[in-house]
Amino acid sequence: MYETILLPTDMSAGVDDAIEHAIDAAQRYDAELHVLYVVDAEAYSSYPGDEYVHEFEGLESALENAGRDAVDSIAERVGDAGVETQTVVRHGVPHEEILEYGDDADVGLTVLGSKNRSGEYRRLLGSVAERVTHMSARPVTVVKTPVETDDVSQ
Repeated sequence: MYETILLPTDMSAGVDDAIEHAIDAAQRYDAELHVLYVVDAEAYSSYPGDEYVHEFEGLESALENAGRDAVDSIAERVGDAGVETQTVVRHGVPHEEILEYGDDADVGLTVLGSKNRSGEYRRLLGSVAERVTHMSARPVTVVKTPVETDDVSQ
């Protein structure tokens, strides 16, 4: 049914359950699993002024290296399960890059990890998973991971 499955990661705790789900789906459908990390351009470009140029480059490089480490770590885990894997690091707005990659790679299914947070939190901040789910023309599975917190507003 699916030849290519996409697993975007942001290195958060909400991705762990999604990794297992994506591995299981890839095994069931004998599909290739693509692991994607998006270096969020807004994270390093939101500072005004030339005095931050060197800091941008350092932050962007650090985020890219962290992303590379994340996809490589997941790929190793996926490889141990006998699933063919590709790793990709892109730069941009996360939900836009995920959707664009899905089209570029003709992805059959996207598996997203999401922290299970309250509706108030989501209304205030939104989520990449929510945007991808609403905007994708392709099948998307969201795997929620409960988040323990002392603050009930989260």
